[in-house]
This record gives sequence, C-alpha cells and structure tokens, in this order.
Amino acid sequence: MNKPKIIYKYESFSIQSLKNLKSQSVYFGSPLGFNDPYDCALKASIKEPTDSELETYRNSYSERSDVSREIQKQFKSANISDLRKIIINSAISTIEKQTQFFLKNRGVSCFSERNDSLLMWSHYGGQYKGFCLGFLTEFEPFIKMRRVKYTNIIPKFDAVKALLTDDFDQIIDLFCTKSESWSYEKEWRSIHEKVGTLYTYDATTLDSIYFGPDIDEQSLQIICLIIAGQNSDVKFWRGKRSAEKFEVNFERFTYTSHIDAKRLGLIKL
Repeated sequence: MNKPKIIYKYESFSIQSLKNLKSQSVYFGSPLGFNDPYDCALKASIKEPTDSELETYRNSYSERSDVSREIQKQFKSANISDLRKIIINSAISTIEKQTQFFLKNRGVSCFSERNDSLLMWSHYGGQYKGFCLGFLTEFEPFIKMRRVKYTNIIPKFDAVKALLTDDFDQIIDLFCTKSESWSYEKEWRSIHEKVGTLYTYDATTLDSIYFGPDIDEQSLQIICLIIAGQNSDVKFWRGKRSAEKFEVNFERFTYTSHIDAKRLGLIKL
C-alpha cells in the first residue's frame, strides 16, 4: 500500500475552516456524523471456519497460559459443531463491542489522493467556492493513515485468524471500507484515539493550497494572509474551469499583500 506523498483535504470557506487554518489544526470528528449510513458501522459476516482451522484453534487455545484449566477442558471436549458456534458467537460479540466503542470514542479525519475531483469540490469544497489543503504525509498526523477500500460486498471477518494471532486489524479495516459508490473520493483516513480532537500540526506539514474556481477574491486574500504569517513556503494554486473538458485546471501564483505591493512600488500610494 503506497501512501501518496501529499494528501488533500477539501474545505468550504467558513469561520470554522479559517479558525482551523489559523491554528494549524486538523479536526478529528465522530464517525456518527458521516453521510454514509454504512460508514464505520458495517455488520460484517463471519467467515465460516473449516474443521482444520477449528482444530488448530482448539490446540492453540488449550496451551495458552492466560486461559483457565476449566475453559481449556471445555474446549478440548467440545465437538466441532459446538466449537464453531462458540467462535462465531465470540467474533460477533467482539465486532459489535469494538464497533460501538469506535463510534463513541475514536475521531476520524478524511482526506483524498486527488485535488481536482469535480464531485469532491462540489460536495466538500463549498461548491467550488472553497479551498483544498495539501499536506505532506511524512509528518503527523498523516504517517499512519489508512487507505479506504471500496467494494460492493461487505467483507467477512476471519475469526479464527484473529483469535489465533490476537490481531484485530480486520476490525479497523471495517472502519475503512466503503461501497464502490464512493470510490471517486480516493479516500485516506487518519484515526485519533479520542473523538473531538483538534490536532495541531507543524507549519511545514502544509505544502500547498488549491483555491476553487469560484472562490471570491476577498476570501482568497484572507486565506493567503493567514498563511503568509505562518509559512512562506506554502504554494498557492488558483483553480479555473476548463473551456474544453469537464475539469478544473490549476495555475500556481505568488501572493503579494497590499502593504508589500506598496513597499515594492507595485501599486501607487
């Protein structure tokens, strides 16, 4: 899984987005507010374990020091059918508990591989009147991002594998799985251990800002002024609707404040 060097976050032009930009912060909100009813709330089915897998699990479980002898004895004496029911019920219970815990306690912030998606600009970029932030993924909180998987089939949970290895990454994967209908988003997710967290990033983390083709000049200047006081290396790109294709093209520009323009003699006093 190759993580892109730069990841993008679309923003509408709002007081909150400006506050976050000024404080150099990314907000990790609750998944309960997502617009996809399946998002982070998948009820995965359980992969039916084979007899061989069940026997492997039985043998492994009976040797674990953290399991009481009474329970070990029950596992040894249980027939395959009963053992299968025990594992499946245990997996269902674990998934339900972990899902509820995740929805209640974890914060999620969403990003995209693309900065030129018409649908993303329309849905999340203030209908072309907002902006898009480009972050370098070599810095926190983007180092451990997870790529969203798109599928039309709800994934199956491999209970035996999870219980044998104590590896429950499969559950985290459920929180990063969406319908193919959303594949245009090319989404990556950053997950924080605490919901409602406003994570402050280092100024050098922000690489670039792309302005929607319909953003007004005053809004553009407000954003440029904010960034000018934080990191002069941030690159500015102005969006323009193509006259030949259904796409937005970006042209890089250098922002010069009114005060600097007067000082440099670019405008008359």
